[in-house]
Amino acid sequence: MQNIIILGAAGRDFHNFNVVYRNDKTVNVVAFTANQIPGISDRKYPASLAGRFYPKGIPIYEEKDLERIIKSYNVGECVLSYSDLSYDYVMHLASRVAVTGAKFSILGAEQTMIKSKKPVIAVLAVRTGCGKSQTSRRIVEILRSRGKRVVSVRHPMPYGDLAKQAVQRFAKIEDLKKHKCTIEEMEEYEPHIAMGSVIYAGVDYGKILEQAEKEADVIIWDGGNNDTSFYKPDVTITVADPLRAGHEVSYYPGEINFRLADMILINKVDSADAEDVATVVSNAKKFNPKAIVLKAESKITVDDPSQIKGKKVLVVEDGPTLTHGEMKIGAGTVAAQRFGASKLVDPRPFISGSIRGTFNKYPNIGTLLPAMGYGNAQMKDLEATINRIDCDSVVIGTPINLARFIKINKPFVRVKYDLSSASSGALIKLLKSKKIIK
Repeated sequence: MQNIIILGAAGRDFHNFNVVYRNDKTVNVVAFTANQIPGISDRKYPASLAGRFYPKGIPIYEEKDLERIIKSYNVGECVLSYSDLSYDYVMHLASRVAVTGAKFSILGAEQTMIKSKKPVIAVLAVRTGCGKSQTSRRIVEILRSRGKRVVSVRHPMPYGDLAKQAVQRFAKIEDLKKHKCTIEEMEEYEPHIAMGSVIYAGVDYGKILEQAEKEADVIIWDGGNNDTSFYKPDVTITVADPLRAGHEVSYYPGEINFRLADMILINKVDSADAEDVATVVSNAKKFNPKAIVLKAESKITVDDPSQIKGKKVLVVEDGPTLTHGEMKIGAGTVAAQRFGASKLVDPRPFISGSIRGTFNKYPNIGTLLPAMGYGNAQMKDLEATINRIDCDSVVIGTPINLARFIKINKPFVRVKYDLSSASSGALIKLLKSKKIIK
């Protein structure tokens, strides 16, 4: 029996275990490692989810200790099971494993997909922060206008009690509190709830699918980061980002999504340089010539432009997009520029606590503040940082209203962004060609 470590970040790793390894007598998963997300190590994948071969559960360690864990458990194989990684990072990680004598491996995309009884539309991306969720919401609107019952299933973000998070259903705002969601989770679930839609998430995606199929005619897989779909799709739409042109063929597993796509939706063309859009189009023709290519705009609005024009503003952007997503700008930055801010205030002289740790780990964030909210302590650090900064107003470029969870002691405006309605025609044509709608 071979000892295995699953290299993860609290999501894909658990799914791979559940689908591929949980009932396999020939292997022994001795540990998970955790990276990218703070506070997800030093716990266990619980016995209630791990199954009969793991009555004590499975420990979770920090990835930085990988070599020691391989040696301690006499590990023969390490399986990469998380996303949004540069090819350089993947091969450095592979080298760390190989030098110990263990095997480094990656599971095939389809190997980890569960087949649904209902049609599945997978909305994927080449990097985090491309605009998957706004694309998913547009597709939900199209399907509902055709009389379809639609349920979205979101990529996992199990940062809390894993056993209690096995299956989570969100249909009203109160459900966010019921499931003790972090800011990072609420940013993904709340926009679906706000449009009257149901969204599932959790840990056990087999059980989630069973529940979702009971109330849906069509299931939307609303992916996370640039991960591949957990469900076998009937239609695959991959969102690409010309603000990071070239990343569609240099990050894992985003290139897989790029190659698998029925449609490559190049988002944010209204914010990007024409030559960068052309680079993505060229790569689409080269790496996936059969895919439909759709250029789309991400429409940005603010609730009070007067709080931006001529003001010194602090811009708060989505956390993962700035950190491991490596974006230099987000919707908040675009809004600040378009509506005439006089200056973007640098938050770095004012940061402290876990926010300082984020900037130390991701030094290229620059003059933006990532909305880090993986737990109450981080939310308090974010609140303290915002309130310490000398600025005229705060431009909030996150999908939710941060002021519901933290007290902001200065004027603020919210930025909203949606996929342009001009994209609907091409999406409808694609769904008709795949017989999802008539």
